[in-house]
Amino acid sequence: MEGDQDTSGFTLVTRKPCFGLPTACPNCLPAYIYLKLAQLPFQLAFNSTFPDSDELPYFETGTYVAYNNDDGGVIEKLKKDGVVNLDSQLQSLPDYLSLKALILSWLEEALAYETWVGTEGVSAWKIYYSDLPWVISKVLFYKQTYMAKTRLGIIKENSEEREKQIYKRASDAYEALSTRLGEQKFLFEDRPSSLDAFFLSHILFTIQVLPETSVLRTKLLEHGNLVRYAEKLKLEFLEAPSSSSSPPLHSFPSSFSRKGSKPKSKSKTEKTEEEKKFKKRAKFFLAAQFLAVVIYLSVMGGVSNDELEYEDDD
Repeated sequence: MEGDQDTSGFTLVTRKPCFGLPTACPNCLPAYIYLKLAQLPFQLAFNSTFPDSDELPYFETGTYVAYNNDDGGVIEKLKKDGVVNLDSQLQSLPDYLSLKALILSWLEEALAYETWVGTEGVSAWKIYYSDLPWVISKVLFYKQTYMAKTRLGIIKENSEEREKQIYKRASDAYEALSTRLGEQKFLFEDRPSSLDAFFLSHILFTIQVLPETSVLRTKLLEHGNLVRYAEKLKLEFLEAPSSSSSPPLHSFPSSFSRKGSKPKSKSKTEKTEEEKKFKKRAKFFLAAQFLAVVIYLSVMGGVSNDELEYEDDD
């Protein structure tokens, strides 16, 4: 597909902007940054209809769609299908797999822990559920928190041990990446890669989304070269070319909230059709979430008293 595609029809659909980021979803932000690093023109659209959908983000052009729940996610799908591949000459390098493991395993695990457990989900609720009715948003939030703990292997008996292990791995990963990066522009010297997209997303999310009391945020800020790395790439690839000055790392230009990568607005007709589609799907979403609430409450009703006490303690 690469080489003959019409870039005018590229669209990335993500969750809403928040915390000064073009999208505050930790799954969506790497895809956004990856396309920016590849300098591929695209439109940015937002979908808040299904806050817990595993399809977001997704990339579409014509009849082609790459979903987040495709094998490997959006970025891997785009690489595999030849839409845009920044790693074609890097995957054979000795450091590629080791750096990928650090970023997509240890740091991703630490970010999931901080987002849903370590910071009590204060940021996660705003990102995913703040637009929903209060009752539904609370039930879905607690359901997702419970699922996150399950994925991380956290139970009452090992919660302290797992926390120490997660933070220790994150510290080791930051130390290794800081040493590997030095003052280079990218992780692989003079060219961007998908690993830069994932790592830059991690840094921006950790610093801008997590509260100042976050342990992970504190550990990251101990490495000044990692912060400088993020500042430089943010300035060059994520900010509008017309920006006359660089704002601090905590803020992005307001243009991110409504504009895509390419300064081309959709027609009124296109917007209307998109809104109709989302509204139609919203009816199914509300019905499905009502059913999810009933099922969730039924499941939680069967949880032992000890488990319920553990959830309350968290």
